[in-house]
Amino acid sequence: MTETETREAPSRRARGGRAGNQRRGGSAAIRQTPWGRIVNTDHPTAPLRPEGVEAVHDAAMRVLEEIGVDFLNEEARAILREAGAKVEGDRVRMGRDFVMEMVARAPREFDITPRNPERRVHIGGADMVFVNVSSPPNAMDLDHGRRVGNMEDFRNFIRLTQYFNCIHLAGGYPVEPVDIHASIRHLDCLYEKLTLTDKVCHAYSLGAERVEDVMEMVRIAGGLSHAEFDAAPRMYTNINSSSPLKHDFPMLDGAMRLARRGQPVIVTPFTLAGAMAPVTLAGATVLSVAECLAAVALLEWIAPGLPVVMGTFTSNVDMKSGAPAFGTPEYSRATQMAGQMARFYGLPLRASNACAANAPDGQAMWESANSLWACVTAQANIVYHGAGWLEGGLIASYEKFVMDCELIQQMAHYMKGVSAMEADLALEAIREVDSSGHFFGCQHTQERYETAFYTPFLSDWRNFEAWTEAGAVETPQRANRIWKEILAEFTPPPMDEGTREALASFVARRKSEGGAPTDF
Repeated sequence: MTETETREAPSRRARGGRAGNQRRGGSAAIRQTPWGRIVNTDHPTAPLRPEGVEAVHDAAMRVLEEIGVDFLNEEARAILREAGAKVEGDRVRMGRDFVMEMVARAPREFDITPRNPERRVHIGGADMVFVNVSSPPNAMDLDHGRRVGNMEDFRNFIRLTQYFNCIHLAGGYPVEPVDIHASIRHLDCLYEKLTLTDKVCHAYSLGAERVEDVMEMVRIAGGLSHAEFDAAPRMYTNINSSSPLKHDFPMLDGAMRLARRGQPVIVTPFTLAGAMAPVTLAGATVLSVAECLAAVALLEWIAPGLPVVMGTFTSNVDMKSGAPAFGTPEYSRATQMAGQMARFYGLPLRASNACAANAPDGQAMWESANSLWACVTAQANIVYHGAGWLEGGLIASYEKFVMDCELIQQMAHYMKGVSAMEADLALEAIREVDSSGHFFGCQHTQERYETAFYTPFLSDWRNFEAWTEAGAVETPQRANRIWKEILAEFTPPPMDEGTREALASFVARRKSEGGAPTDF
């Protein structure tokens, strides 16, 4: 997904200060690109030949027909039995004709509209949307180090999620606020998310109460009737299979609840090659596809035409320690293979910006660069954990959040494509400069110099002497300064006071009722 075509040209008369930066889509803290669609203009990379795609498909269908998948949800099994699947205990086997008929019901593309319609996102096609880091139990910054997540860190990461235009979805909790009791945590988290952001929100599929509460809060925040909420996608959930070959109770329960109200579901098997999946990339992809399509078939039987997304989270493990590895060559190839399979089935693709590094260092960024490049070349439509992920998903890092957003902006700029119109070919400029001059001062350059190239907000392009004289500040330290400036100037998006009161009233009532059970 390329950067929006509505990019504003900077004002020549106001190139500095807060006003000038705001015209560029930023603020006093940084210059960032404006909010808008990102469209991937390149052809996807295809590691599998057409016969390889067919082979993976056939093997996945054989898994579903011959081996089957455990559905640890009695209601889901009953529905699939009614649909004609063979059910023996928890194990469900389904024929390929049924699976493909169900998959064909799903739309190739769809929109999700949050409480602010200007934040609508398009899912599918060549569009890419990016999600904040989701679900780490720990937060970290350079000042205070690694610590257990708390509500103040949660709020701060939500503020960063709102601030950065390259982050489109306010996905799962950017850090788990463990200082809030699990029975009411979803109520406090969604209240903060819906008031500190106006972007698309997400519900964890962890029990009926949590899913129902979140749907109701999104409905209230949008000022929608129940019919209006059910009529179009307003939020989404992501469910993970418990690889190998298992879908658990709460994930299926939540997915089915959203499906009955027309809200999109991402199905993402967590398949680590050599551990929870075969050690070969082809075998791991087969397992991932089978587990994903088993759930898609269930959801499309319940709600024909439901927007669903094929998720991939296939990487490898360190065979010496068993630890997950991310941003590896295997991760890149597996993501690209998943893209081929998603296009084969006509489904949007979700992938991730993941790394295994424990600090916002060189390893973190080369693994994230590999991961993001895999997402781009696979033509992924939703990129989870887009900014802030460290330690294999156990840390949400403030500095890494800023560093990742710089990388996402650069990827988005790269995907803009290249224009070869008459003015771009620059024949008159070449004629003017000829062989004895330079292009800095020619008219062609003067007309374009402010918008010709991407301008980073984090990189330091000074030479060594100038950089040293300015304090020799390295990238993580620069990111540390930037996130603090962003939080200092942050202003929440507007919300009608009556809507805010209705949300607060709902939260207070549900808390008085005990919230949600914690026996999951």
